[in-house]
Amino acid sequence: MTEERKNLWKDWRLHAVVLAIVLLTELIGTHTFQVGPGVILLLPMLYAIIIGLALYFTPIVKDKQSKNAEPLIVLGVTLLIAKIGVIIGPSLPQIIEAGPALLLQEFGNLGTILIALPIAVFLGLKREAIGMTHSVAREPNVGLIMDKYGFNSPEGRGVMSIYIFGTVFGAVFMGLISGFLATMTPLHPLSFAMASGIGSGSMMAAASGSLVAAFPAMETDILAFAGASNLLSLSTGLYMSIFIGLPLTEKLYDVLTKRKEKKEESKRIGA
Repeated sequence: MTEERKNLWKDWRLHAVVLAIVLLTELIGTHTFQVGPGVILLLPMLYAIIIGLALYFTPIVKDKQSKNAEPLIVLGVTLLIAKIGVIIGPSLPQIIEAGPALLLQEFGNLGTILIALPIAVFLGLKREAIGMTHSVAREPNVGLIMDKYGFNSPEGRGVMSIYIFGTVFGAVFMGLISGFLATMTPLHPLSFAMASGIGSGSMMAAASGSLVAAFPAMETDILAFAGASNLLSLSTGLYMSIFIGLPLTEKLYDVLTKRKEKKEESKRIGA
């Protein structure tokens, strides 16, 4: 074991702060608020991120603790991916019974590439845009980017920024948008139940909670379809990112940046 790793495990201040945050957020618990047909879901992870960010600007957390916490993020993601793998195996029959509609839904996640990536390049983002837009940036996708590019890479910073943003605002957004769209459009509520499973338990819970509040008679079907959809996204989403999403993002990024550079060059020549 290297000296750096020994110092990491001996950093009692970091471990004490993490333990205190976990205990405090678990005591606060989960809270929901009804907003029209939508539901806002507040989870302990949200409190943990806010408290952690606030403590960073206090003497309690120093530069040493912030640097030591970086490799622990990778360790935490690894444990989450292992947990996902344990969940997938026993649930394979449920996935098969879900039918082709649920299997094809994973292609919908490619919309983050086709829509968000051009906007990110237009706004001037560099390779951070690859990590930010190749997927919805949940735990398996964070692990994929960390493994391919590293934590301190531009792609790593991009995927972590969206992961944090999704943790803070994702459940709120999904809870509101699913309830409003399900009550204002002619689409069947079960289609929104399937769409709520994007590979995030908190976002799925918020979205399905809004749907159940709007259509209480369909509670069992909504929860079943949302759960199967989320399970599918967890099990197939990583492979979709590996073989389609990430290569497509890199290729499209190269095309967009070259086109942008040509436009800027032509403007300079014209000036």
